[in-house]
Amino acid sequence: MSKNKVITELFDKSKRNQIWVAPMAGVTDRPFRTLCKYFGAGHAVSEMMTADKTLRMSKKSLYRANFDGELAPISAQIAGADPLELAEAARYQVANGAQIVDINMGCPAKKVCNKLAGSALLQDEDLVARILDTVVAAVDVPVTLKTRLGFKNGQENILRIAKRAEEAGIAALALHGRTREDMYLNTARYDLIKMVKQEISIPLIANGDIDSPEKAQYVLDYTGADAIMIGRAAQGRPWIFREIAHYLKTGEYLAAPDIAEVQTVLLGHLAELYQFYGEYSGCRIARKHIAWYTKGLRSSNEFRQNMYKEVSTAMQFKVVEDYFQQLQYYGKTMQDIQTEQVNLLEIH
Repeated sequence: MSKNKVITELFDKSKRNQIWVAPMAGVTDRPFRTLCKYFGAGHAVSEMMTADKTLRMSKKSLYRANFDGELAPISAQIAGADPLELAEAARYQVANGAQIVDINMGCPAKKVCNKLAGSALLQDEDLVARILDTVVAAVDVPVTLKTRLGFKNGQENILRIAKRAEEAGIAALALHGRTREDMYLNTARYDLIKMVKQEISIPLIANGDIDSPEKAQYVLDYTGADAIMIGRAAQGRPWIFREIAHYLKTGEYLAAPDIAEVQTVLLGHLAELYQFYGEYSGCRIARKHIAWYTKGLRSSNEFRQNMYKEVSTAMQFKVVEDYFQQLQYYGKTMQDIQTEQVNLLEIH
């Protein structure tokens, strides 16, 4: 499959929707990506993987680079600050099965930025250019870029970065509408995303604060983006892709899942996590997902405190199963349950 064909098919609305899963470290592992695709996500990018070859064979890196059985095209995100290391990492991921390589210049985490990687790279446009040129030349698959508006507010340099990325041969640009200084505070600035879209000819994917069907429609219409990326809003809510796809197609809202479906999805997700990570890591990694799925439900705080104490996958699974059985709200939607919980709080 040619480089151009991979990208062309990704943005072909007749073949897949333009609602993508944003790469999130510690979240978008293979089980999560698979689940989001099941619910209709058109594409998913892997977790960020370090370009440091001394860490490449670590247990965490091997999990992140596991694409076994994943629906194509496989996109592997790499992070680092050295052009040659990133080029080598790109070649490694292609040999590992990646059909697209994504460069991370957007992560705002301190431990990443302290190594002058992620969004910290936006402070050095010459280094950015060298990285883009070197990685694109290193592989025969499309290279995409995930980045932010700039490093600091008032010093947004995304227009220059985007134009330089296009010049380097970057196949598509995913843009989070915040600076690194913003982290995840304030609100995403779609005006700058719109401006970038008007200045480049490569596909642009808009990211940031897209958490509902109507917000997805607004961002697509306002920015003119070719696709949107859903990140934090999909945590514990993988069916958001189904909801957005339905709304974009029909203009109507899809009913929220009832509690029985939520239980089925969560227990299935847990089973996949346990199988993927094993007993020790599977139990611990599952905790955050369970917390996201149950946020806002009746007695969920008490449930989570008990769930956190479990150190085996079998007991954790049983505690979750018992909790959903005790809710006794089968046939009702998540929205119904959360509304009733709010009403109870207001009464008391």
